[in-house]
Amino acid sequence: MSDQMRYDGRVAIVTGAGGGLGRAHALLLASRGAKILVNDLGSSAKGDGADMGPADQVVAEIKAAGGEAAANTDSVVDGDKIVQAAMDAFGRLDILINNAGFLRDVGFHNMTEADWTDIYQVHLFGAFKVTHAAWPILREARYGRIINTSSAAGIYGNFGQVNYSTAKLGLHGFTQALAVEGRPRGIHVNTIAPAADSRLTRTVMTPEQLKNVQPDRVSPLAAWLCHESCNETGGLFESGGGWNAKLQWVRTKGTRVGAGEEFGPEAVRDAWGAITDFSEASNPGDFASSMAPLAEIMGNG
Repeated sequence: MSDQMRYDGRVAIVTGAGGGLGRAHALLLASRGAKILVNDLGSSAKGDGADMGPADQVVAEIKAAGGEAAANTDSVVDGDKIVQAAMDAFGRLDILINNAGFLRDVGFHNMTEADWTDIYQVHLFGAFKVTHAAWPILREARYGRIINTSSAAGIYGNFGQVNYSTAKLGLHGFTQALAVEGRPRGIHVNTIAPAADSRLTRTVMTPEQLKNVQPDRVSPLAAWLCHESCNETGGLFESGGGWNAKLQWVRTKGTRVGAGEEFGPEAVRDAWGAITDFSEASNPGDFASSMAPLAEIMGNG
């Protein structure tokens, strides 16, 4: 196609790219001209062990198709090493897809501190470490595209995934604040919440459920958000099986209780219908607009 979106000259880091979604993202970007640092520690679905094989295999696939790629097997908690590997291999960095992760599903009453910490370390702290190392490079270049990978479990919650859900929704808070800081420097940051067949989803879904939601059905959204012509930033998108949707925070009009006078929980109870009425809901688009009702109260007393 004459209008095919290309990434020639761009360098992308994709973490967790040894399989599943990360592999699909890496293969698509490479097929459109991007040079890829394929990062994958090679750990198990529960985060155990390490293996160079998955990253090397994806690099071999990319090269066999005529693309350029290099393998990296550092943990995302050593994000500076991953970014340095991209700079050593290709001399620049333009795109970062934070995709690495694993599951440690367990009911909250049985969750250990290690179950909590290990998930946090990879999903949230790991994304911070890689992004923090990449940020000065992108700021200096006044260009960058970053994608953080969330989950429906983070948006809506899911039994047995308190650790995972917390980290995954935290990643969107990370996205929103980074988008504000990055916008003046040409750095766009977005969140995707994918549904796709992977070693993680296979633990909670059946093969029948997953047969029509292959990872490569999500990668076109990721690729679009990574393209230089895409101006979207700070967004949260669900994607699976070719279906894509954008989410926004929705807030009721609300009502002021007490109007400056002393009041108790009974007043909140009595106003509960107005507080929870979505018939006049709004979509605050930024921090300033979210504060408008409070600003009015603070200004008027």
